[in-house]
Amino acid sequence: LLDKITIEEMPASSRRYPFVGFTPTREPGKDILAVNNISKAGEDGLPLLQDVSFRLDKGDKVAFLSENPLAVTELFKIIMEESQPDAGAFKWGNTVSVSYFPKDNSPYFNDNDDNLVEWLRQYSPDPTETYLRGFLGRMLFSGDEVFKAAKVLSGGERVRCMLSRMMLFGSNVLVLDQPTNHLDLESITALNDGLRDFKGVVIFTSHDHEFIQTIANRIIRLEENGVTDYRGTYDEFIESRRARGEHL
Repeated sequence: LLDKITIEEMPASSRRYPFVGFTPTREPGKDILAVNNISKAGEDGLPLLQDVSFRLDKGDKVAFLSENPLAVTELFKIIMEESQPDAGAFKWGNTVSVSYFPKDNSPYFNDNDDNLVEWLRQYSPDPTETYLRGFLGRMLFSGDEVFKAAKVLSGGERVRCMLSRMMLFGSNVLVLDQPTNHLDLESITALNDGLRDFKGVVIFTSHDHEFIQTIANRIIRLEENGVTDYRGTYDEFIESRRARGEHL
């Protein structure tokens, strides 16, 4: 049977990988983000964030963890000025430009009749269709697919559009809240590669162990009071907590 197999008989792979690449238009300075004693209660009145403080440095790629995923989402909303803390403050560095991938992207698409070229144009420094098609093509939207209405996109297609939007901005800091949700393996791999190669600062959260392990060089875990701040990989962080008998 092995002798009968030829290259011509091997089926070609149908897997298609998008291209994710973030190129900052300027290098960030030393000061990235300072967060000082931020606290925030949830709608039920119980604390989501309590005395959260940390500083981010140039080169940081930080995975944020919490037993309550709403806590990380709320922290990201606060630093992106979509929510106000009950106490505390934060400050971005003067050289920082930020792109944000929210966990809930529905406001960008619901009831939006624009096709994908029109949708992306509102975020682009270059309005030409050729330029916009180039970015959409990287995300596997080609031919007549670019004329789909934004409101009819699937979850995975919406995520790929949001990544195209982020790539347009040329930001030197990326904030991503659960970016692998709705993505297939090929798209997760492409995003993973793009974030690993990115020369700026990454702030993210994910449920994907391998995604965190291969990107993060620092782990910040939101605790009941404050944070645990660990410089190292995710696996090293887990091992350090096991060694101390702490809950993961």
